[in-house]
Amino acid sequence: MIAIIDYDMGNLHSVKKGIERLGFQGVVTDDKEVILQAEGVILPGVGAFGDAMRNLREKSLVAVIKQLVEENKPLLGICLGMQLLFSASKEHGNHQGLDILKGNIKRFVGDFKVPHMGWNQLIIQNNQHFLTKDLAEDYVYFVHSYYAEIAEPDILLAATDYFGIVPAIVSKNKVIGMQFHPEKSGKLGMELLARFVKWSEKV
Repeated sequence: MIAIIDYDMGNLHSVKKGIERLGFQGVVTDDKEVILQAEGVILPGVGAFGDAMRNLREKSLVAVIKQLVEENKPLLGICLGMQLLFSASKEHGNHQGLDILKGNIKRFVGDFKVPHMGWNQLIIQNNQHFLTKDLAEDYVYFVHSYYAEIAEPDILLAATDYFGIVPAIVSKNKVIGMQFHPEKSGKLGMELLARFVKWSEKV
């Protein structure tokens, strides 16, 4: 069973449907025991970083997520969920993140369209990791105005080019982040989601 953390920040049920299309059970929940007993956990999210961290604190879920990491449980952050894994964000002020991955979340700046919205190609940076090994460099769907400036270069599995290199998939130990929406990214997105789910079952 895959637990999808419910902290009132959107796209929870589209992720659940994606898991179910793969033939696996997904449960949307904010129950600590259900989350800790799951084979794998997904932290999705759409919205503002500060609001998301406040909701996680109010639901007493920050400690639960930290416990997952301490117990080496597979954890996948999607879109805003990936950004929350990092140390801090400058979205509408300065906000502390979960600090599971080192780095900061910054807004795109330049003479180009923000938010970054649409299909962009993955550029594989590490083809030895189970998630990206023999993975097609195809297109996935992004919707975001902020990106991760990572402090640990070796966590980068795949990037995309949006007026500069943008981290698209990161991983450290059993923690994975995807800046795009795999559940909305066609065949390639579902393949990535399936790899995470199958990996969770084996752990």
